[in-house]
Amino acid sequence: MIDNFHIITLTHQTINVDQIGHFVVKHQTKEDLRSKLTDIKQQFDIDEIVYLSTCNRVSYIFYREEDLEDDYLSSFFHSINNDLSDDRLNKLSKFVRLHSGIKAINHLFELSASIDSLVVGEREIFRQYREAYDQSVEWKLAGDHLRMLDKYTVTTAKEIYANTKIGEKPLSIVSLAIKRMLNINPDPQQKVLLIGAGETNRLVGKFLKKYEFADITIFNRSLDNAKELSSSIGATAYHISELASYDKGFDIMVVCTGSTESIISTDIYSQLIRRDESKKIVIDLSVPHNVDESVQSGFDMHYINIEQLRSLAEQNLEHRKNEIGSAKKIIKSRLFEFQKVYQQRQIEKAFHKIPAEMKAIKDRAVNTVYAKQIDALDDEAKALVLEMMNYMEKKCVSVPMKVAKEI
Repeated sequence: MIDNFHIITLTHQTINVDQIGHFVVKHQTKEDLRSKLTDIKQQFDIDEIVYLSTCNRVSYIFYREEDLEDDYLSSFFHSINNDLSDDRLNKLSKFVRLHSGIKAINHLFELSASIDSLVVGEREIFRQYREAYDQSVEWKLAGDHLRMLDKYTVTTAKEIYANTKIGEKPLSIVSLAIKRMLNINPDPQQKVLLIGAGETNRLVGKFLKKYEFADITIFNRSLDNAKELSSSIGATAYHISELASYDKGFDIMVVCTGSTESIISTDIYSQLIRRDESKKIVIDLSVPHNVDESVQSGFDMHYINIEQLRSLAEQNLEHRKNEIGSAKKIIKSRLFEFQKVYQQRQIEKAFHKIPAEMKAIKDRAVNTVYAKQIDALDDEAKALVLEMMNYMEKKCVSVPMKVAKEI
């Protein structure tokens, strides 16, 4: 039964991320995806399936009682995308991984605990897996086998995150920058300037809102983008051309624009601080730097730049990788436990059929095979025979149950 679990997967480890799109289920709406997964399930004799698609992986997690044929992968992906060339289909083994049985379960445990992720220890993959499983349950694509596997997948991942340091140190540049800033212990009432309204500063804005910074002003080349970000975090928006004349001061500045030249010059910085001699926090997440070197060296500030943060991110990643061994010990223990519990569950399910089958055998014996002989008996003898048959039925049901429990 364990051998019937399978995972077909492509990840950043085996293929360029931009090529993964050739192996996903193309769909316009959720209902379209549900319909296509249902068709795949029927076409390939799959009993249960969970479909997981992220920016750097696609995985088909399924249970199938029938053995997989030699050409299963090529047939499967030709159905997923009939534009795939014969040459690519013939080379699937180079970049597609098929895990079966205990290896499939181990792979799913490692996936959920982000051991197999592009960024080790990031919990986003766990959330994405949970959403994929819940969706399959809602669409009636997953049943008892994947339900049991999901239960152990979740408990294993939670145990790893709780009892190892695999997700302890942040890796994203923005989260590291915010952590550095918070370590300086700024007051949430202080004034914050965001220079730039791109994806990075959008994420910065979410963190600022999370930590209840409310006095935020945004400057950006596109005023529309600045206003869009300002509306989501309760900030004030200006065009970047107004930065040089801004006179309301600041305590924290986060700079991240697409400019290849310095945005914060000595003149602009002097204008912004005026006679304020308090030590500022300046975070420069731009590549190249948007805060001029003369500003960094000429003013008293807590200066945080992207090189410092990248170095810290690399150290943190090494720290997380050192925890993989501890995580795998937990997985090994959980694998053994899952096999035991899963086997017990299959025995229980099989034994549920025994009472009905034993009753059917008894009824056939009484009503068909020995019907004439029983009818020839007097009432007392007939009652005795039926009583004996009922007794044998109950005993024949209880004996295998008792033996299974002992095993």
